[in-house]
Amino acid sequence: MDWTLFWDSLWPLVLGGLTGTIPLSLSSFVLGLLLALVIALMRLSRNRLASSAARVYVSIIRGTPLLVQLFVIFYGLPSIGLVIDPWPSAIIAFSLNVAGYAAEIIRAAILSVPKGQWEAGHTIGMSRTRTLRRIILPQAARVSVPPLSNTFISLVKDTSLASLILVTEMFRQAQEIAAFSQQFMMLYLEAALVYWVFCFVLSSGQSYLEKRLDRYVAH
Repeated sequence: MDWTLFWDSLWPLVLGGLTGTIPLSLSSFVLGLLLALVIALMRLSRNRLASSAARVYVSIIRGTPLLVQLFVIFYGLPSIGLVIDPWPSAIIAFSLNVAGYAAEIIRAAILSVPKGQWEAGHTIGMSRTRTLRRIILPQAARVSVPPLSNTFISLVKDTSLASLILVTEMFRQAQEIAAFSQQFMMLYLEAALVYWVFCFVLSSGQSYLEKRLDRYVAH
């Protein structure tokens, strides 16, 4: 094992994670959450058309591979005249994918809030929308933190697929260094190590956040 190459390549990989993987994950996750909230509310809507459309969307996203979704956006759309650069293509694909999974998490969290909370909001004169915003969603947010955190951690790992559409992130950096040095095994294992460290830090942050939120939950 070439330890000199290992240490020389470590910082470029970490830098690729900090400037590529993490920003890509964060931006996709935030956009995906916003879309997920809309889809979750559509799923809970009394409007059958909205509910059915949301159900179909979730089914398609959860029933097709993320890699296929990424390729459809980057390689497929140009065939109908819509060309999107690699970075926006990755964000769109990952955001849509996150939305499909997070929507069900948010929907389940909202349904977990006792119906009496809705009735309490109605009793004090709140509209359904205001009750949702002021009473239901804050409680649902606490319930949804663990599964949404897991979704984010999975997204961090899934961003490695963006290297297949020429997005420069951590795994792309590892590929370029490996191609130059011909040390494929070492570079890929090194990339795996850096991914593990990132995910370990995020998991630790998740545990801390859960403990903080648990203080506000009645037992």
